[in-house]
Amino acid sequence: MITAADVRHIALSLPETVEKEAWSMPTFRVAGKMYITIPDDETSFAVRCPKHERTELIAAEPEKFWVPPHEAGSHWVRVRLAALEDLDELRDILVDSWRQAAPERLADALPGPGAGQG
Repeated sequence: MITAADVRHIALSLPETVEKEAWSMPTFRVAGKMYITIPDDETSFAVRCPKHERTELIAAEPEKFWVPPHEAGSHWVRVRLAALEDLDELRDILVDSWRQAAPERLADALPGPGAGQG
């Protein structure tokens, strides 16, 4: 099973990521912009996600993605760790969120899908 430790390990492997506690939970940032949070129950994590994509994700996989009522107006989506297929899927989700926060100079340096989109 994928755990919050896996989220932390992958996040900290991404360029210039730092971990900082906020709201009594770990958050991960690049260039000062937060792109992952891990709530204290450690059964899920939150990532950046444009609202139009978030709606589609939740409709397609409601067992995996959701938004708590207090985050409805945000550009974040929650991901249930137990619903993830494997570490590759976790990495893809985290890298996508990282790319949304990273400055272009960093996003271009990380190979893979979405390179140059920042």
